[in-house]
Amino acid sequence: MQKGRGRTSRIRRRRLFRSSESRGVNESNKPEFIELKKWLKDRKFEDTHLIPARFPDTGRGLMSKTSLQAGQLIISLPESCLLTTDTVIRSYLGAYITKWKPLPSPLLALCTFLVSEKHAGDRSPWKPYLDTLPKAYTCPVCLESRVVNLLPRPLRAKAQEQRTRVQEFFTSSRDFFSSLQPLFSQAVESIFTYSALLWAWCTVNTRAVYLSHGQRSCFSSEPDTCALAPYLDLLNHSPDVQVKAAYNEETHCYEIRTASSCRKYEEVFICYGPHDNHRLLLEYGFVSTQNPHACVYVSKDILVKYLPSTDKQMNKKISLLKDHGFIENLTFGWDGPSWRLLTALKLLCLEAREFTCWKKVLLGEVISDTNEKTSLDITWKICSYFIEESNAMLQKVSRMKDEEVDLISQLTLVETLWTEELKILQASAAILSSLQTAFT
Repeated sequence: MQKGRGRTSRIRRRRLFRSSESRGVNESNKPEFIELKKWLKDRKFEDTHLIPARFPDTGRGLMSKTSLQAGQLIISLPESCLLTTDTVIRSYLGAYITKWKPLPSPLLALCTFLVSEKHAGDRSPWKPYLDTLPKAYTCPVCLESRVVNLLPRPLRAKAQEQRTRVQEFFTSSRDFFSSLQPLFSQAVESIFTYSALLWAWCTVNTRAVYLSHGQRSCFSSEPDTCALAPYLDLLNHSPDVQVKAAYNEETHCYEIRTASSCRKYEEVFICYGPHDNHRLLLEYGFVSTQNPHACVYVSKDILVKYLPSTDKQMNKKISLLKDHGFIENLTFGWDGPSWRLLTALKLLCLEAREFTCWKKVLLGEVISDTNEKTSLDITWKICSYFIEESNAMLQKVSRMKDEEVDLISQLTLVETLWTEELKILQASAAILSSLQTAFT
């Protein structure tokens, strides 16, 4: 028998394959990272703990070169490496920003600098960093309209608001861009295009760390809290990790300490915050699987969809929910329907003779077995409706993936979101079933 053809060899190969599936592929030898490391070293930063790598689930990220202990300082990025509004003011753009009226926002300053430096190409001192930034983003504002229309309704509305906001940002900035013409031999309209500004806006929105600056007379009153942190911004998000990230005034470095240990050759994560998947997709352009903060939102229209249309007190009940902040953030989660959702439905299910007890409902008191059972039944119907919708949307996305190959990456993103929502709803349905058995 030829060597390597036996059962033991096959098992060994499968184990190695599974191990390599979860392990990142070292990318530190890629030209862009070699140049970035040189650039960072010139600015007094040299990393000893992490290396760039590509992972099967998260894409490009940072991998530990050694075992990391809880509380260990893993990155200390000098201020000279950070791209902030101070960087912009000290540059050739400073004179144009300080004299422009109306006052430009800190965001406009950062975006303008990014577009200008990217246009400069090899002449830009920031080129090693710019070359490691994504060429395109997957925030909803960047998605095709027919893909945005596949998003869950609450997220779709926010995505449309985001698109409008960025378009207005571009329109309102055109006069400022025109004032920069003396800096360029090429027409500024061909440099500061909508697509160029969208790329810069997404770069700041998805990758900036929090670094507060005091109010300056050359900027509008919008918060000046964004800093781009080369190399550090390769760290991916995980909702399961804890880190301490902040600018150290003593060392003049942006520092990250891990609150948990990490084994050698594992991906090192940070947490962007306790965000649900709608927020993650809207602000960062990705969906986190098994996200403990993920949820399915229930709108007011769906809330009343399965309630009796003959209820004469319905408008009053809706008004009470609005007045007491119970009409928003009603959700299904991994642990079932939220307390807010159940409370809102208990109030809506009050019979006429029970209506005077509405305050007790909002305080969490049980009014009657009938009210408890009715509200659970309605919650079950709403959950079942969402499960049907999720399955239907997943089928639609699957068909579109076959028909629109050019959109497959965008459609896969939407598919992941709906798949996670379906899992949450199925978990909620199981919990509701157990709750309903108490009333049968």
